[in-house]
Amino acid sequence: MSDLRDEHFYKDGLRFECTGCGNCCTTHGDYAYVYLTHDNVTEIAAHLGMTHIDFLNTHCANDEYGNVHLTMVEGHCNFLENNKCMVYSVRPWQCRAWPFWSENLNAEDWHGDVTECCPGIDRGRLYSKEEIEAIADGRDKKYGIDF
Repeated sequence: MSDLRDEHFYKDGLRFECTGCGNCCTTHGDYAYVYLTHDNVTEIAAHLGMTHIDFLNTHCANDEYGNVHLTMVEGHCNFLENNKCMVYSVRPWQCRAWPFWSENLNAEDWHGDVTECCPGIDRGRLYSKEEIEAIADGRDKKYGIDF
């Protein structure tokens, strides 16, 4: 489990409801990339009827460490259209896990950057501590993140 998490902060769960605003699909300081796993690339390319290579050449770039991410167009994901994800059914693991990322699971970040970005925070369904950690751990495992 991540040292960045504060289990006491979310021990009784957290509320989240996607409002469909598209804010999570735009760049926000440190939140500038949508990283892709090999499986994400394969699934999205197939969904779009593209080859793996054509998808990478058309929609992706690499960061300074060689990690693959979607290219951003005018500060937002190039698959965001009218605040809707055009690849929602095969969206990247990073997107599926939002906002329950390990690095967000502390009071300072949750009530700071995350709440400022996302109007769905503290609304809607209550996710249990176990559900939150399963989502965060699943995302971390998919990307090989080990805090």
